[in-house]
Amino acid sequence: MNITREDVLRVAELANLELTESELSTYGAQLASILSYCEKLNELDTKNVEPLAQILESGAGGAGKDQAPDGGERQHLRNDAPRDAGIIREVVRRAPEGLDAEPAYFRVPKVIDR
Repeated sequence: MNITREDVLRVAELANLELTESELSTYGAQLASILSYCEKLNELDTKNVEPLAQILESGAGGAGKDQAPDGGERQHLRNDAPRDAGIIREVVRRAPEGLDAEPAYFRVPKVIDR
């Protein structure tokens, strides 16, 4: 894929980066290489491949409780449930710009100017 200097400048602008001339040419070549690889991936026939939502074993299969079907050890994940961190309000209350809002949060100075 052909990446122009303007393409690299636009990506740098979106990423809020200031690039030197040598970086422009280096990153242009790298972006072209990445996009070329993505084009190759697009050539793969994936119509018989099911979408993947989880890379870990689901627990089904003939393996034991702590073993994955391939014989390896099964990973144990905690339940994804909200919980009270307990100290958030106290931390925010002590912050110089802490706000008493729901949820509690910090006000920080602006760091990006456009």
